[in-house]
Amino acid sequence: MGKLDDKVDFYADFMKTKLNMKSVDRDLLHAVSKACGPAIYKNDASKVSSSDKAEMETVKKNFCVKKLGCEDTPKLDKAIDFVIDKFGKSSRSKHRAVFYYLLTTKLKKEDVFAK
Repeated sequence: MGKLDDKVDFYADFMKTKLNMKSVDRDLLHAVSKACGPAIYKNDASKVSSSDKAEMETVKKNFCVKKLGCEDTPKLDKAIDFVIDKFGKSSRSKHRAVFYYLLTTKLKKEDVFAK
């Protein structure tokens, strides 16, 4: 297994144990993790800081609007808030790939990552 597969395994386990998710679409998780690029291998870049308004704006603009093709509407803000709540506002382990995976599924944009 490669480094990406190791990360996907780690994220899937995290989602099941820490976020109490019963099932995880590993193919989607793999695709989202791969799309994150080298950021997932750097400690600081691999996490999303939901308390940093500038970072959340970047997530919204670069991932949700540009990558997923969403419109910047209150519905998008609600989806981001939903994902933040899923992790727990005080959680410092908001892994970028997991955060993006949850946004993708919440916004029903899985087809963006379909092969």
